[in-house]
Amino acid sequence: MMTLLIIAYLGGALTIFSPCILPILPFVFARAEQSFLRSTLPMLAGMAITFALVATLAAIGGSWAIHANEYGRIAAIALLAAFGASLLSPRIASALSQPVVDFGNRLMRATGNGRATPDVAGSFVLGIATGLLWAPCAGPILGLVLTGAALQGANLATTFLLLAYAAGAATSLATAMFVGGKVFAAMKRSLGISERVRQVLGAAVLAGVAAIALGLDTGLLAQLSYASTASLEQTVLEKLDTKAAGGPFSAAADKGVDVASADTTRPFQSDLPVEGAAPSLDGAVEWLNSPPLTAEALRGKVVLVDFWTYSCINCIRTVPYVREWAEKYRDQGLVVIGVHAPEFAFEKKIDNVRKAVSDFNIGYPVAIDNDYRIWRAFENSYWPAHYLIDAKGQIRHHHFGEGNYPQTEKAIQDLLREAGSDMAASGPVAPETKGAELGADLNNIGSSETYLGYQRASNFASNESLSADAARKYTVAEPGLNEWGLTGTWTVGPEQATLDEPGGGIASRFSARDLHLVLGPGAAGKPVRFQVSIDGKTPGKDHGADIDANGNGTVTATRLYQLVRQSGDVSARSFSIRFLDPGVQAYAFTFG
Repeated sequence: MMTLLIIAYLGGALTIFSPCILPILPFVFARAEQSFLRSTLPMLAGMAITFALVATLAAIGGSWAIHANEYGRIAAIALLAAFGASLLSPRIASALSQPVVDFGNRLMRATGNGRATPDVAGSFVLGIATGLLWAPCAGPILGLVLTGAALQGANLATTFLLLAYAAGAATSLATAMFVGGKVFAAMKRSLGISERVRQVLGAAVLAGVAAIALGLDTGLLAQLSYASTASLEQTVLEKLDTKAAGGPFSAAADKGVDVASADTTRPFQSDLPVEGAAPSLDGAVEWLNSPPLTAEALRGKVVLVDFWTYSCINCIRTVPYVREWAEKYRDQGLVVIGVHAPEFAFEKKIDNVRKAVSDFNIGYPVAIDNDYRIWRAFENSYWPAHYLIDAKGQIRHHHFGEGNYPQTEKAIQDLLREAGSDMAASGPVAPETKGAELGADLNNIGSSETYLGYQRASNFASNESLSADAARKYTVAEPGLNEWGLTGTWTVGPEQATLDEPGGGIASRFSARDLHLVLGPGAAGKPVRFQVSIDGKTPGKDHGADIDANGNGTVTATRLYQLVRQSGDVSARSFSIRFLDPGVQAYAFTFG
């Protein structure tokens, strides 16, 4: 847990390099010159505590939490707008109503712009307002925390991780404030423009409020942030993932276990490190393609455990490689086990998983881990995730996410030879992939996974606010880049949006080669016809695998549908889908 807290803290500290932090910087720098204990520390504490509590409540997913957060953001925007206006001019401050003037004066004292001593309570209240408005971009580290919260619900561990993340951000902001305070003080001494500095800060505060009110912090800035910090956060995870995500093998790493014991009876000994004993495979609610398998029964075999879920685009793109490995090395002693751990409720339906296994032509054993017992035994945190177990029952290699296929296959070959296989050397597999299984165009992905259920929804661009668990008619004009909106009458639940009347649709603007949408026919199970358009026209050559060139398609099962594959140069495009029948359920956008 301590390592996870450290990773979360470092992830928060890296937000200072993220454009998503820009809208709240004016609120922070307005207190840059003041006492750390009486002004800076209370403000940053209020921000960190509020962010952690709001994010924890969001994990609960109740509609009351969504409404409370909406009202809190409105109040925070009004409060900080009044604060910014009072910084601009004493005349503006006096024109406000007396209660607002009194509170504004208190806030001004909190920043030291008046003659009074900085006010701890006022600074803390400003921190609460900032925490209500702060929407950090979900890079790899924050995404890991929020995914865990979505799987396990709100709990103390989630809250502590979110507090650590917010504390990291507060630390980097405190450093920026220290430097900013020195700069402001030097400007006032040398130029004698203290009043002008205050007015500039007031204008900056109002600009920050406007940016947040217009959604720029979760739209354009979110996209810029993803590109600027994702690689830094991934580096942190890669440096510490043995302890953070390896769980069952972290103890071995702490004891300095590096290499398996030599066995002179074997002609080959792999230099792959021993990461610990493989956990139990008990706990699956059902097995497909095989009777239940146990770790004891698999002793003497090399085992590849693949955690996946059938609507996850990253998993779908990995399946062809796992399938090829299972076939190529089966006679050499490799056993592949797919552990299906669901992300959405519909993925817990065994018939859905059984159909997906058939559709993906998966012939190896699949354990249906609906209760996450195998997931927790491995202390796993990722889809997809691969763990390689040697013939002695020890974890010797792991990889999280897509890619790294040649390295994983070499590890398979090493462990098979170590187990006594006399297999001839061969190159890595090169499966023929098409549709959604084709690898992502990583050089041109400018959009990231977006959920439509209110529990994790972001970048919503309809003219009406998102209403939780209630039917509402929505309209949308032109969504900005990486925004989406609903049209027609929908009921938005925790995981999905359900269309109540025919003719409704979804509009978005994205930047990627491929656009996918996880869709289902709804409780009735009746097929739902739909039509897709790109930039207001039929897709033509840019149609995905699940529609024709005219944009026509049908939702027949709950799964991922590939709707767009740009055939030429990749550019930002406007996407819309209109459903001709009611009942469709829409879960998430993914891109490739």
